[in-house]
This record gives sequence, C-alpha cells and structure tokens, in this order.
Amino acid sequence: MQMIIVDDEAHWADNLSMHKPWHKLGIEQVHKAYSGREALQILETHPIDIVISDIIMPEMTGIELIERIRLRDKKIKCIILSGHSDFEFTKEALRNQAVDYLLKPPTDTELFGAVKTAIDQLTAEWESISSFERTENTLRENLPLLRGQLLLDALHGQRMSIEEWNRKLVSYGLPFSCGDSALLLVRMEEEFEQYKNNGQQLMEYAIVNMAEEIIGEFAEVWGVKEEHGYLAFLIQLKAGHSEVGKETILEKLAIQLQYKVKQFLKGSLSIVMTEWFKLPEQLSERYRQASAYFMQIVGDEREFVMRVGELEQNDSQGALDAIYQPPTLINLLEAGRWDAAEEKLSAVFTELDERWSESLEHCMEAGFLIASSFTHLAHRNGRTLTKLLGEEIQPLQSGEAFSSINKLRKWSIGVLGKLKEGTSNEIKDFRSLYVMKTQQFVEKNLHLDVSLRTLADHVNLHPTHLSKIYKIETGEGISNYVASLRMDRACHLLRATEKKVYEISMEVGYLDPAYFIKVFKRQFGVTPQDYRDGNNSLTDSYEN
Repeated sequence: MQMIIVDDEAHWADNLSMHKPWHKLGIEQVHKAYSGREALQILETHPIDIVISDIIMPEMTGIELIERIRLRDKKIKCIILSGHSDFEFTKEALRNQAVDYLLKPPTDTELFGAVKTAIDQLTAEWESISSFERTENTLRENLPLLRGQLLLDALHGQRMSIEEWNRKLVSYGLPFSCGDSALLLVRMEEEFEQYKNNGQQLMEYAIVNMAEEIIGEFAEVWGVKEEHGYLAFLIQLKAGHSEVGKETILEKLAIQLQYKVKQFLKGSLSIVMTEWFKLPEQLSERYRQASAYFMQIVGDEREFVMRVGELEQNDSQGALDAIYQPPTLINLLEAGRWDAAEEKLSAVFTELDERWSESLEHCMEAGFLIASSFTHLAHRNGRTLTKLLGEEIQPLQSGEAFSSINKLRKWSIGVLGKLKEGTSNEIKDFRSLYVMKTQQFVEKNLHLDVSLRTLADHVNLHPTHLSKIYKIETGEGISNYVASLRMDRACHLLRATEKKVYEISMEVGYLDPAYFIKVFKRQFGVTPQDYRDGNNSLTDSYEN
C-alpha cells in the first residue's frame, strides 16, 4: 500500500513521512506534499491508498482536498489532522467520509490506530469486490454479454485452444461442444427500419427469443448480433436427435421463424444457412462465406431462405456504364443542375437493377462515386458533408448505404435533396450579400463613379455575373436602382436644402447639370427648380 502525508508545515510532513515505522502496518511507500495541489499531482501519478492531511492550509484546505479526491477515487481513505477541535471541521470531515479526525499532535497510538482502521476498511472492501460469490453474481448478470462476445470472437476467427474453448462453454453455461454445427445469418428487412431509433433492440431480442423457441426443440441455439447488423445463430443438434434429414428440418424451421416473425412482429426476414461444419475450427470460414453470399444479393430479392451452396458465384464481367457517361454526376452538381443530377442517379440505379443485382462490388463502386461527388460539392462550397447531412452521414460511415441497391438508392436521393436545399439557401445568402455590398457602395459613393464595372470590381465579380445576381435577387437592374436612388436623393435635397441645382446635380452623380435637368424632367414632368418651387408653395400654403 502507498500513503501520502499532506501539510503546509514542512516539519510535520517530513516527520510523519520519514520517522514512523509505517512498514509494520504494510505501508510500502510514504509520499509527502506541502500543499493540496502538490498532493493532487502525486495522486495523478501514484496509486495512493491512504491520505493523511492537515485541515488548515493556504490555497486549498484539507476538506477541499478530500472533496477533490472523492471526485477522482471514492476508495481512497482520508485521515484529517488539525490543531482545532472546531465541531464544524469535524462535521465536514465526517460528511466527506474521513476515517478519523485527529488533533495535533497525535500520539503514535492514535495515528497508527487511524491508519490501521483505514487499512482494515480497504482490505474488507477489496475482499468483497474480489470474492468468489460476488464474481459469480457479476458473471451471471453479464452472462448474455459474455456469451455474445465469445460467439463474435469465434466468428471473427480469434485463436483459442480447444481446452480454452471448452472451458468457456462450461463457464458460460452454453450446452455446446466441439462437433457438427450450422450457422444461420438473419437479415431484418425494411419493415424494421421504423424501430431504428426507438425499439430496435427489443425487436432483435424478440427475434432471438422466437428462434430459440422454434429451433430449440430440435437443436441448441446460440445467437448474437454481428457488426453488419445481421443476427447470427449457431445451431447444434440436441442429444438424441437423428442426423438424418437435418438440413431439410433446419430449412423448414427457418421458414417457420420467418412466418412467425411476419405474423407477430409484422416484419420480414431473409435467411442464409450454411452447410453443417466442425465447431469451432470451421466456424469463422463458414461465417465469412455466409456474409459474402448475403452481401452478394444487393438487388430487390428479399424474404428468402437460402443455403450457401445453392447460390452460384456471380462471375459476370463488365463495368458500370451510366455513372461514367458525360455529363458526370460531379459536373451536374457543380452546375447546380439538380433535376439532371436526379435523372443521372435514376439511370445508375436502373442499370444496377437490370445488370448487377447480384454484384456487391458494382453496388459499392456506384456508391463510392456518388458519395465522393457529394463530398466534393460540400468541400467546394466550404462545408463538410457531415455538417450538411447530420444523422444522414451515419449510413455512409457504417457502410450500410452500400449494402443493397435499394438502400443506396434511398440514401442517395435523400442526400441529393438535402444538398439541393442547403446549397440553394447558401446561394441565396451569397446573392443577398452581394446585393447588400453593392447597394451600400452606391449609397456612399453616389457622387462618384458607380458604373457597373466599378461596382463589379468592388465585390470581385464579373460585371455580367453581378448584373445577373442583382436582377435575380431584387427583380430590377443595377442601372435602374442607381437612377432611382439618384432621383430620390435629388428630390430630398431639393426639398430639404437650399443648394443650387448644379450642386445637387454633382452630389447625385450628374457631372452635366443640363443632362440632370433633362433626366429629372423626364422622370417627374417638371424641372428641378419647378419641383422645388412647387414644394415651397405647398409648404407656404400649409403655414398660412
């Protein structure tokens, strides 16, 4: 055991740590610290069992130190030393579960007695934790998890001696032995997707229970959910059952499981069965084959019961065509041609359905190209696909989106819609920003050059592009906006100031007063001076 003495008075910490026969109590190492902070640093790097601390210290009191220790490790035993017999200190020490509260200077009997009590408490607690009975209880509580993990390890080919395998089977109460076995892989179909975020585990648990009930009269059943989302069931004949026709019987029971799940859980199952094999030597290889056959069926085929040997390897040669034909998906996305991009995806999935419904590789090839096109668009716009898609990124990250043509189709069309919505909003925001910058510049510089070229240079766009953006966003041309603003400001200056007409002409951007007067008259039907006189006459009449 290790202990630490904490006291800001160095002679106390030195004396208690260096001049006491702690080894007689089984204390192997005694540390010392002159502050609470120093003590916490030592606690970070050493497995301290007991802390003896002064209560009054600068920066951090002994009570505060205990509170910090409790947040890290509730098992460490703490003893308080103090020169004060204040009841409040005692109460705080007890509240923080201090073993003892000793007044300075403590006698050796008091000090050793408190440390002995702490050691006894630690010993009792660890004996309880490591007791055989508690270990057995913990094993029982975690038995489903342990059984599941053992089967997963075996499916993935984790090396284990026959002796170790048999020992774990007995320890976990599994009625299996080395010998003939079969494996069922079960895929829950689309009807169960509604439970994905709420109730999925209950559905899986129900299917496992139903499998044990239906197949259990004929064979031992050991089930677990593997990483691709399939339910894997290891099957081994029960003692006394004839091996004659066992393949046919297992197939009938698998069909019965399908039927009962459809009847009571309102969902479909697809099942792949292996041939019988030697357990545990051939389990990993049979699992790999079953998974490969399952993944091979990426088309619309579902609700089947199929034996691995019944499937023929798809040796079809050839490459995808539709996804590579110009214009490519990435070109359509960059151009914002959303309808054409959707038509492109439709053509890709039509080809997959018609030519490659049994080729996982072609489905994955299409999926990778689609996902990379979406990712490129996001990055091109200064975003990440993860941020744009939110939870919809998960099927891509897990690979679930590529597991069947239907899943890839559903994911791709959904993501395309999200990208269109997000990109359209961003484009609208960008357009609004350019319009705002343009209008602000015109308002501040109306008396200077506010030609289209000058405005385009200000916002770093081509004049034609700026003109188009402005028209889309406001419904009017930039020249109309500038002319309207000039006339509005001229009217205001004529009404509110006594500036000369030529001065106003210069202020609103007309270098030639005669031209200004001509434009003003064409707009309002009167000259600027007549406009001013008319407003002055109207004002005088109101005043009179």
